Amino acid sequence: MSKGAKANLVLAAAILPLFALNLAYGSVNIPLPDIVDILAGKHSGNTAWEYIVLNTRLPQAVTAMLCGSSLAVSGLLLQTAFRNPLAGPSIFGINSGASLGAAVVLLAFGGGITIGTVSLGGFAAVLAAAFAGAVAVMLLLLAFAGIVKNNVMLLIVGIMIGYIASSAISLLNFFATEEGVHSYMVWGLGNFGGVSLSQIPLFATVTVGGLAWSLLLIKPLNALLLGEQYAENLGVNTTTLRNQLLAVTGFLTASATAFCGPVAFIGLAVPHMARMALGTDNHRYLIPATIFTGALTALACNIICTLPGENGVIPLNAITPIMGAPVIIYVITRHRR
Repeated sequence: MSKGAKANLVLAAAILPLFALNLAYGSVNIPLPDIVDILAGKHSGNTAWEYIVLNTRLPQAVTAMLCGSSLAVSGLLLQTAFRNPLAGPSIFGINSGASLGAAVVLLAFGGGITIGTVSLGGFAAVLAAAFAGAVAVMLLLLAFAGIVKNNVMLLIVGIMIGYIASSAISLLNFFATEEGVHSYMVWGLGNFGGVSLSQIPLFATVTVGGLAWSLLLIKPLNALLLGEQYAENLGVNTTTLRNQLLAVTGFLTASATAFCGPVAFIGLAVPHMARMALGTDNHRYLIPATIFTGALTALACNIICTLPGENGVIPLNAITPIMGAPVIIYVITRHRR
């Protein structure tokens, strides 16, 4: 067995105990044997524990895994496509597009939207608007990708789109009510706990579909590591590949941001963590390692966010930079050497 395969087995095995810790740890201490009985459908004798595990901790842990994997793979694909170690989902304005969609609902329409005879309110409205905003930016980037052939220029276009979305959000904030500004600020802090158990199948389907799509791109991505000209000599259509990478990245980032808010640094830092764990850029091993590392990082962040006792929960985006920023600083200093 190769070193990459062994590293992936270790990373995959590490998810189980961390997932169990997410189910056991919280303001209410629940013994692990009782958690196993609850998950197995056995009556534990404590309805409060059953509610906490099945309706709060289980959806939150699964959401963290899905979101962490999505953002991590998105960052890896962008870093490979643009040969830039600092490329990430937020660079292309996809996060900003989702944020703008959420801002329109929370700041301009008071938390609900009505389209014809269909009315949405609360989390469903924010979810739909955030996803629509992210997809709109993704489609805009794909349109520009047909015009702008240079990767660096396309990167700049994505940054400019992000600036425009941020400006629109600032204007909405200026004219919004105090309650709307507070709701948007809370959403912008990121949260793995906003997805209910009934919404998990939809989130999981979208995420697994995007991750499977990324796995189908392993061979052309490996060819791209050797340069665009070399990849084209091997029969890879680099323009089509770039468009596919933008599409799958937008797809994964849109779903993760819509369900969990604009989670920072996971997409930027986790691919480098996976590279350091493997010691290789071979996407045959690197993409699975990035998926596992993203899930592990998000689960770890979710545990750290939970304060002991009844002290509440720390905002997610207050934790992710603490874990991600040192990795990026290390990568920058290593490249400088």
